[in-house]
Amino acid sequence: MKSKPEPDVGELRSRALALLARREHTRAELARKLQAAGYDAADVAPLLDEFESRNWLSDRRFAESWVADHRAKSGSVKLAYELRQRGVPDTVIDEVLRGEEDSELDRARAVWRKKFGTPPADAAEKARQMRFLLNHGFNLALAQQVVRSEAI
Repeated sequence: MKSKPEPDVGELRSRALALLARREHTRAELARKLQAAGYDAADVAPLLDEFESRNWLSDRRFAESWVADHRAKSGSVKLAYELRQRGVPDTVIDEVLRGEEDSELDRARAVWRKKFGTPPADAAEKARQMRFLLNHGFNLALAQQVVRSEAI
């Protein structure tokens, strides 16, 4: 059985740049992908430090891009969860989502209107509409406010 050849450290930089050229990545994502390709963590970490110092790699930029792409369908709770899953630090998540609080109610109403458009007829339908908003990452108080205001 042949052993897999040791990856060349010179190719590491090229592979990392190629991944970043396709889309933004978090530091954690990029490290995971490079290590899965067979590169040693001891070689990956200094390269990622260099990329961050040159601003080629930025968790904040990734988070801003992610939120911009997903905010139309998701509330802050879901966005924060998805960013944490991708390795974005909580401090960055808080900073990025802080500006989204103003538009959260409008987004929740838009998501609700697109799905339902009519007020709930009974308690079961109201519960279903609330669950829908909660599953899309809007908090309970906001979901109650949307369903209650649309029922009037």
